[in-house]
Amino acid sequence: MPQYERLAASSGSNDFAAYASAAWTRLLRTALLLTGDYHEAEDLVQTTLAKVYARWGRIPPDDVDFYVRRSLVNNNLSRIRRRRVTHLLMPFLPERVHQPDNGHAESVERREAVTRALATLSARQRTVLVLRYWEDLPETAIAEVLDCSLGTVKTHARRGLAALRSHPAFEAFSAASDASDRSHPVTGAR
Repeated sequence: MPQYERLAASSGSNDFAAYASAAWTRLLRTALLLTGDYHEAEDLVQTTLAKVYARWGRIPPDDVDFYVRRSLVNNNLSRIRRRRVTHLLMPFLPERVHQPDNGHAESVERREAVTRALATLSARQRTVLVLRYWEDLPETAIAEVLDCSLGTVKTHARRGLAALRSHPAFEAFSAASDASDRSHPVTGAR
């Protein structure tokens, strides 16, 4: 039983336990993209939920998602800044147990390429891209979460996307799509 569930069970805070259970998968996926490692992502989410639990009664119900997301991002940035935990980004996918078996080798390869490419970005660029394209937050909300200006968010997004586009992990996919375009010409094309 994760730490946040033990805390919630011991104090009878059913609201927190229900929220944490419902949000766990979403938070874990976001944390995985932020950290690049499944086990660090689990630790990050658990630490975040434990800290949120300590303030649960003081968080306005309308701001819970914002507060948890901001806490997750800040805890990740603090984790990187402190360098207490060795930040290992594996050149291969995490254990098979943690991934659904969808039978699509290409989607697994693309996911692995995205993870590798995200690992090369700065923490801020990675955070902006994950919040923008994974969490689907508008730039203004990201600026609020990161406590920075809108221009800073746009700069991080632009630079991060440029770095991802030029990353060698995507060369194989662009070469494969070019080859498939040439092998299946459009009827009537010259």
